[in-house]
Amino acid sequence: MTASLTLVALMAVLFGAGVSIMLERSLTRVLIGFLLVGNSVNILIYLMSGAPGLAPLLGEGVDADEISDPLPQAFVLTAIVINLGITAFMLALIYRSWWLAQLGAEGDLVDDTADLTEDAEEAADLIRSSAADDQAIQDLIDASDEEPDEDLEEELELEASARDRDDEEGKP
Repeated sequence: MTASLTLVALMAVLFGAGVSIMLERSLTRVLIGFLLVGNSVNILIYLMSGAPGLAPLLGEGVDADEISDPLPQAFVLTAIVINLGITAFMLALIYRSWWLAQLGAEGDLVDDTADLTEDAEEAADLIRSSAADDQAIQDLIDASDEEPDEDLEEELELEASARDRDDEEGKP
């Protein structure tokens, strides 16, 4: 058997095994079958690329008929990347299916009451912390012996009132 005939036989076996495994009910077998079919398609593209030749670089003294076609190589690389992406997606589906099966009767309805209570407590602590920080800053300002700049105070009050109006109107 020649190399091409061996690759054709290998491609046919991989394709047949992949399709038969993909017809199973298990998602992991579907994934394995998809990988086998993807590899067989890569071998098919390689086989259809024609006779091997020189590297696809045109230089002095190189006949254009002796150069191999770079397009099938690009197709194989693209097929590998697509196969990898779909494999990652199918692995995510398999993991999600396994996770839902582990939950049993609860399904996707996981109780989030504890998480909501914890988030509310964290928000309340943050608000209290912010108010304490504001009070500490105000105490430092009051304790300082510098004379306040009246123009600066008026400008800050105008900015604060404009910001409060924007908050009431819902503008960012």
